[in-house]
Amino acid sequence: MESKVNRQVYLAAGIVMMLFAGIIYAWSILKAPLATEFGWDKAALGLNFTITMSCFCVGGILGGMITKKLSPRLTVILSAILVLIGFSISAGMQGNILVLYFSYGGLCGLGIGMAYNVIISAVTSWYPDKRGTASGAMMMGFGASSLVLGSIAGNLINTMGWRTTYFIMGVSLATVLGIGSFFIKTASADHIKLLTPNAKKSSAEEIKNYTTAEMVRRTSFWKFYILTILLSSIGSCVISFAKDVSLKVGVSESIAIMLVGVLSVCNGLGRIIMGSLFDRIGRRKTMLLANVVAIIAPVIMLLAVMNRSVSFLVIGLILIGIAYGSMPPISSSYTSSFYGTKNFALNFSIVNTTLFPASFSATIAGAMISATGTYISVFAMLFCFAVVGFLINLTINKA
Repeated sequence: MESKVNRQVYLAAGIVMMLFAGIIYAWSILKAPLATEFGWDKAALGLNFTITMSCFCVGGILGGMITKKLSPRLTVILSAILVLIGFSISAGMQGNILVLYFSYGGLCGLGIGMAYNVIISAVTSWYPDKRGTASGAMMMGFGASSLVLGSIAGNLINTMGWRTTYFIMGVSLATVLGIGSFFIKTASADHIKLLTPNAKKSSAEEIKNYTTAEMVRRTSFWKFYILTILLSSIGSCVISFAKDVSLKVGVSESIAIMLVGVLSVCNGLGRIIMGSLFDRIGRRKTMLLANVVAIIAPVIMLLAVMNRSVSFLVIGLILIGIAYGSMPPISSSYTSSFYGTKNFALNFSIVNTTLFPASFSATIAGAMISATGTYISVFAMLFCFAVVGFLINLTINKA
């Protein structure tokens, strides 16, 4: 009974830590004053986000490697230090954009990537019976950060200035990670047995613990890797121009901003919904359901653009958010159910590198929109991504 109470505390701590770590997604708000003060253009500031996400992926891998040598707690503390230094340097920069790339993009990206990977790995180990639900809840916190902390950061920038805001963000995130690190530890084999007293022994033994080298040599890994890139590209792409396409359909500026918030909320809801379904109806049905949503969403958005329909627009953005939010908890649950829990931290960090190639969908879409002046070709491309993903999805097994 004590372990069951403890694991709820661990999950709560994980959700709070992920909420603060998700500030990485509020870059669209944090970058605004930099363009005004230093005159940096969209391309230069956009490159910083690319660097941040790249370092986020690298940080996940480093976090998995460091945790194997040290402990989850020490890894989270190290990530807190990197984030504090990164935000502090950013707060004091004087016009050299390379300083921004090094501090925010490099140090903060690495630190948050390390924390993300280790927190999910450690907390989900306490939920062998509800891995999807646990990872979905934490990832919902991570996804909701841009809406919650992003709004707070925006208000602080308006009242206290961006330098003070950057410093406050760094201190707050480092403090939360530092305190939360005391709730981050991996469940032992005895704890897992206590938490799943009715689990069938044979089913637990069927899951082999693959090393990272063994995992990447399996066909199932590469099928899932490509599937994740394709489906994540859909959400990553639409998020980059959600406000613009809303204005194109014909809504007002205020409604367009509200719809971006709706997309963010549904992204968070998709994480907890699909995570819970993974536990309830199984891997295969959940993955296929998420894929079907990903197929329908671009079609609805295509109808919205072609007919200038606000109703289709709202439905389409809701489905895009759910489809995009479904992939993080599915990736977490898939990795542990296919490749075991012993090397989960490092294996999961490798799976998460799909974020980098998926992010290029926004660049491709931007070029297509500039060339054609319409979103029709973009949504047609995203529909094709989802269909190809579905065909791959049907063939995934443990081979």
